[in-house]
Amino acid sequence: SLTDSPVILKILQNWVPRVSHYFDKEHYTYVGHQIVIQESIEHFGAVVWPGALALSQYLESNQEQFNLKDKKVLEIGAGTGLVSIVACILGAYVTATDLPEVLENLSYNISRNTQDMNIHKPEVRKLVWGEDLDEDFPVSTYHYDFLLATDVVYHHTALDTLLATMVHFCKPGTVLLWANKFRFSTDYEFLEKLCNIFNTTVLAEFPESNVKLIKVTAREN
Repeated sequence: SLTDSPVILKILQNWVPRVSHYFDKEHYTYVGHQIVIQESIEHFGAVVWPGALALSQYLESNQEQFNLKDKKVLEIGAGTGLVSIVACILGAYVTATDLPEVLENLSYNISRNTQDMNIHKPEVRKLVWGEDLDEDFPVSTYHYDFLLATDVVYHHTALDTLLATMVHFCKPGTVLLWANKFRFSTDYEFLEKLCNIFNTTVLAEFPESNVKLIKVTAREN
């Protein structure tokens, strides 16, 4: 229900300022690991947005409530891969997905930050919202415990296909954790559509960053 009050949180400065020859690398620390993220200025999906920081922080702090160990986790719109990397460190079987043009940087960041760890090897796959879902991710074979999405709602034309993608994956037994910066009326309209289809709870708000973290689950028929 939307009646439970969300926790009010602040995005902590979890990144470590580094004097670096590479202007495009950010250093973060989550779950006791330093994570180095290479950003790219060419694609929206290749910058770390506040929703990713908010969800990473929340997963780190709420491991008892959302225990990812040995769980199947799908991230849609994974971008630079920060959230997927944090989920890997927390012990999940992670599939990170995004548009074809983002995958190279995404794969680089994920492999670089997880290669020497004793964790489940993450997978990186192409997923264009709303396209070929039944062929590439048939519900009969692919069931996820958690669906993660951060800053996937902004001014773009794919909101209907994003919603269709969430509906495809968010079946009974799946928890969608969606963190997003709320700026435009379209953001709230999207939330309203989610509320009409699913059970939704605002778990946390980060007012300084205008980020809300929302838990979404399928309604029991």
